[in-house]
Amino acid sequence: MALKLIIGNKNYSSWSMRPWMAMKIAGIAFEERVISLDDPVFKAELAKLTPAGKVPVLIDGDRHIWESLAIIEYVAEKFPDTNVWPADPAARAHARVVAAEMHAGFAPLRSHCAMNMARPPKKRELPADVQANVARIEEMWADCRRRFGKGGPFLFGTAGAADAMYAPVVSRFHTYEIEVGEDARAYMAAVRGLPAWIEWEKAALQESWVLPRGEVDWPDVLRP
Repeated sequence: MALKLIIGNKNYSSWSMRPWMAMKIAGIAFEERVISLDDPVFKAELAKLTPAGKVPVLIDGDRHIWESLAIIEYVAEKFPDTNVWPADPAARAHARVVAAEMHAGFAPLRSHCAMNMARPPKKRELPADVQANVARIEEMWADCRRRFGKGGPFLFGTAGAADAMYAPVVSRFHTYEIEVGEDARAYMAAVRGLPAWIEWEKAALQESWVLPRGEVDWPDVLRP
């Protein structure tokens, strides 16, 4: 039986993007089902799949795995030859550290700069706590690249789960024209050039749903 990933809107759902990207990068086959976060059936459908009532959810037979990072860990164990995490133990440990930091932190950035891939790039004033998040992320990216990124343009050389965890941040930095240094911009360009990113973004831009809570310019809805 094929793996099935239940996700929210590709334009807005950063949590859905993470395991989707990780599995695509690793070449792990799966079916997907998109349920809009404002769909009247959303809560009822998710209640059948997870007590958390949120996306994403991975279905593997009678196993239901929710939470982005848990899904990534599950497929890493199920498909050990796909290098979801780096092969080197030190790099793998650090990749898990930065992925967990993303999973647990950066609430000001997430709240102030909602992921919205359809919004044309436009600056937004950043409060001090958001600026602090940006500085920490840029520092983290530089540290990963310096210590483990010699083999390619991604955080740990080749693309993997850590990059998938930060893909929505790349989207936010791009959408809100957040100022970062040259090295961070090069990393963002590498992530945005991934086939998985291109596939996700294309689908996101084709969606017709508009969710007010995902539109920071509301009641204006900015589109190209």
